[in-house]
Amino acid sequence: MDATRIFLVGYMGSGKSAMGRLLANRLGYCFIDLDQYIEGKFHKTIAQLFRDEGEAAFREKERACLREVGEFEKTVIATGGGAPCFFDSMDYMNRQGVTVYLKLRPGQLVERLLKGKAGVRPLIHGKTPDELLVYIETMLAHRSGFYEKAQRVIEGNDREIIDRINAL
Repeated sequence: MDATRIFLVGYMGSGKSAMGRLLANRLGYCFIDLDQYIEGKFHKTIAQLFRDEGEAAFREKERACLREVGEFEKTVIATGGGAPCFFDSMDYMNRQGVTVYLKLRPGQLVERLLKGKAGVRPLIHGKTPDELLVYIETMLAHRSGFYEKAQRVIEGNDREIIDRINAL
């Protein structure tokens, strides 16, 4: 892939961070997890930012940080799940580099989120598996239009996604 910046987008739990690390390593690029970047800059977790300042203030911070890291070269950036869906962020990423949507089915996302960090993700904390599935389906109905603006879409199971990331 001939790109100075690669932005990975997709719903939470889609593997943006894991796949981003693999891709950055293969390309010899830096890797940035946008959520970790935000936490480091503001010395608060994403959950604390949501709780203390609300989602609107968090999204403003997220937008500003995306524009900071969007200037870095030879970088793979794993965005937060909502980052492409606010302001003009998806258009910005498409102008700045190559965008890749890691697309998983709602059931796959539920399985991953229940195994992973569901307790620290403010938008899904405390949801039962059934509630989580309905929530993800609802959110994807809203967000997929933004995600689908990506220049490349990769879908499948974990092995297929890894193979397709490696083929970029």
